[in-house]
Amino acid sequence: MPVGYFEVISRRMHIYLRLMRADRPIGTYLVAWPMLWALWFAGNGHPDAGLVLIFLAGAFLMRSAGCVINDFADRNIDPHVERTRARPLAAGEISSKEALGLFVVLCLTAFALVLCTNRLTVYLSVGGVALAALYPFMKRYTQWPQVFLGAAFGWAVPMAFAAQSGEVPAASWLIFAANVCWVVAYDTMYAMVDRDDDVKIGVKSTAILFGHWDRHIIGLFQLGFFALMIAAGRVFDASLLYYAGLGVAAGFAIYHQRLIFTRQREACFRAFLNNNLLGGAVFAGLALSYLFT
Repeated sequence: MPVGYFEVISRRMHIYLRLMRADRPIGTYLVAWPMLWALWFAGNGHPDAGLVLIFLAGAFLMRSAGCVINDFADRNIDPHVERTRARPLAAGEISSKEALGLFVVLCLTAFALVLCTNRLTVYLSVGGVALAALYPFMKRYTQWPQVFLGAAFGWAVPMAFAAQSGEVPAASWLIFAANVCWVVAYDTMYAMVDRDDDVKIGVKSTAILFGHWDRHIIGLFQLGFFALMIAAGRVFDASLLYYAGLGVAAGFAIYHQRLIFTRQREACFRAFLNNNLLGGAVFAGLALSYLFT
């Protein structure tokens, strides 16, 4: 084949990877942390290694699929937003048909991984795909799209319990609810970056809904997250190391409040990104809790 053919393929793959945000893995990390919490709780600190690999790959694939369908939904909005106007669909580098095709391929690949688990997990995966496809359109109809994002990101929690233990115990929904609170908090920080643009183009978000109470309400959702994670720790009989991890995570949450205090765009975006460390602190405490008991 001619050299030019491979160059065209390489450029196309680069566009696909940008559309999937493969160069910006923060979303994959934020999907992966609650999934790992769930696997460690469900497996009493010793989850099946194969399941961990399957769920980590699934986190990448479904987050990528979510980015693709989000850009498809926002293809007429992103060109008018400073931060998103260079995205492949907004810039006209890829067609809507290609984007939908990529979304289907990513979802089918993730589903193939789920088929390596059990029937209950397969059934639950249908809900995960539905939430991933539904979320991007919610910002047109509700002021609370972040709640739908939290449900989409957190759906890996019941799936992880189903895959590891064959059931979804009532206590697993404490972790799911905690994740929804966490997502509303950090995605409101993210939405604060685009608030002025979103107001102009009519996009809805919790950052707009909360107005000048944004920092205070984010704080309430942060408190809700920690209260629910403490409750989960009590149900699963976690040791003091788990609560120490939550303490470190709380320190990050306070730092996020300091960052967003002036509502400057760059600082709000830094606060959003720093939530990766918060999620990692919770996991570290949880893993150590089981390791030393």
